[in-house]
Amino acid sequence: MTTLSLGHDKLASRMRIVSLQPSVSVILNSLGHLDTLVACTRYCLDVVPELRRRNLPLVHDAWTTTTDELAALKPDLVIASVPYRQESLAAILKAGFSVLALAPHCLADIYSDIRLVGSVVHATEKAEAVIASMQSAIAEVSSKAALTGKRPCVYCEEWGKPLIHSQLWVKELVEAAGGDFVGSPGTVTEADVIAAANPDVMVMAWCGAGMRVPLERTVEKRGWQDLHAVGERRVFCITEELLNTPAPTLIGGLHALASVIHPEIFGQMQSPQMRCIDFEAEPSKLV
Repeated sequence: MTTLSLGHDKLASRMRIVSLQPSVSVILNSLGHLDTLVACTRYCLDVVPELRRRNLPLVHDAWTTTTDELAALKPDLVIASVPYRQESLAAILKAGFSVLALAPHCLADIYSDIRLVGSVVHATEKAEAVIASMQSAIAEVSSKAALTGKRPCVYCEEWGKPLIHSQLWVKELVEAAGGDFVGSPGTVTEADVIAAANPDVMVMAWCGAGMRVPLERTVEKRGWQDLHAVGERRVFCITEELLNTPAPTLIGGLHALASVIHPEIFGQMQSPQMRCIDFEAEPSKLV
């Protein structure tokens, strides 16, 4: 669901945009319109390093942004994306700010959001090119994955307390990469339910954790030592930027998933944005 409120015509002139979510900044970057940003969150700096050189004012995210900090910026448009708190956005609207709230569930929604943001910044052709590039990359990976006759079962986790399955767009990427997604996207599950499924591959991409997911300790505490994925050392941490951010960066997540689901086809990807379980890791590395 997308909500757009523009109190008057701001599209005819150069936009002054505040980004409340990394995915928004990634989309604007892919469209070549980072210059429309007058503020962003500190999380955006990690996903779009170019923003660090721009020294923009930093605001809180879509959960905690206040109208006071926005008032000082005088934005034409505030763009938020999931996850956000509706009460926060309602307060921003009530204060008279124009708000674009994006709530994608699947890849098709993400493409629509790219088109919408593209139309706002007058970059419709570039938006279509970005979408076409994403679709081409997914089709290429899917075609290669189809060459194998097996589809490993893949458990993807967005959060660990409670255990939450990754979103629908991750399920779509897993399937494109030649795997079968375990469970129902975006829902809460239990350790014994996953144990019963006995997945071939496990991927942890916890929101806000980056590469700090304690794979080894998590397996031990959940009693997963005898699972197939654990025995085959196919338990991975993939940074949230690649899987939880509904933006063009998902293509990096697709390639990471392909490399862990079918390394015999795609090779074992070496990246600072992913790591494999290591039972010989020092205890200090498990926190």
